[in-house]
Amino acid sequence: MKKAFVWIGVVVAVLFLLWGAVVAYRVWYDRKVPNFSGVQHVYVYPDMSLEEVEDGILASGQVKKPASLKRVFKEVQAVKPGHYLVDSTCTSMYVRRMLEKGWQTPVNLTLSGSIRREADLARKIGAQMMVDSAQVASFVGSNDSLSRYGVKRPHLFTLIIPDTYQILWTASVPEIMDRLVEQRNAWWTAERKEAARRQGLTPVEVSVLASIVDGETKYIPEQPAIAAVYLNRLRTGMKLQADPTVAYCFDYKLNRVLKSHLLVDSPYNTYKYMGLPPGPISCPPKSCLEAVLHPDSHNYIFFCADPAFNGTHRFASSYAEHLANARAFQRALTERQRTKK
Repeated sequence: MKKAFVWIGVVVAVLFLLWGAVVAYRVWYDRKVPNFSGVQHVYVYPDMSLEEVEDGILASGQVKKPASLKRVFKEVQAVKPGHYLVDSTCTSMYVRRMLEKGWQTPVNLTLSGSIRREADLARKIGAQMMVDSAQVASFVGSNDSLSRYGVKRPHLFTLIIPDTYQILWTASVPEIMDRLVEQRNAWWTAERKEAARRQGLTPVEVSVLASIVDGETKYIPEQPAIAAVYLNRLRTGMKLQADPTVAYCFDYKLNRVLKSHLLVDSPYNTYKYMGLPPGPISCPPKSCLEAVLHPDSHNYIFFCADPAFNGTHRFASSYAEHLANARAFQRALTERQRTKK
């Protein structure tokens, strides 16, 4: 009997040792061994439960040992909203701490394409960040909000240069705008300010004219030539007569600018009023800003779409030459429409 008790004691001791070894291995694995394969972008929203966060990570199929992640998540009290990058170097414990402490990875906020209205800007930001587009629209549509940058609504698009920005996904609207304005300020170097001065423009006026160039053509090689046309008109005291500014007056809802549209009474109608409009008619890209800062050198004051419909323009220094170019384009347009019937 005594011998039996001894054996039982030995077995129990061995089992305890084995259990201790298993526990020690789990602790070691949870803290030291990478438990993920590939790359996973984890987005934690403010209203998500711990179970939803855990299930989302497990559903990726990139967790080597789900039991390890479940063990460490049992001790989690709360996680912070944000965007987190989980990759093959992460242990289960590191991911837990990352979520608990809010060790976010910035996201790319990309502003590109046509940004012609406040709503366009709000939609693009709202689609990529945690903030709602309505929050963005409310902020950028308020003179009180924009006063922190020293501008009012007509100059909103002078604050922004389309680009890709690294920023925390949970950033507030003011924080996002602060980041955009910071980048805009950095872009306007002393050299660029001097280039603007040589053209007789302020940085704000450069943005305004660049937005018109953007409305005329997306063909980057031709933008310096278009910019030079408008600069020539400004310097000779001619009205800009830019169709994109008329389209702006009609909220860009026109399929085509007609003579009747040129009569609209708006300070943005450059057929009616001299000089630059009160503010940018869109958010001009860097290529258009550079085109205004470094325009081509020519004496053209007119341009017309090329009848080849290749996206380029024909330029002219006299009205007679411009009329010839315009007639050629109209003939080509008529023929094109006829052959489509």
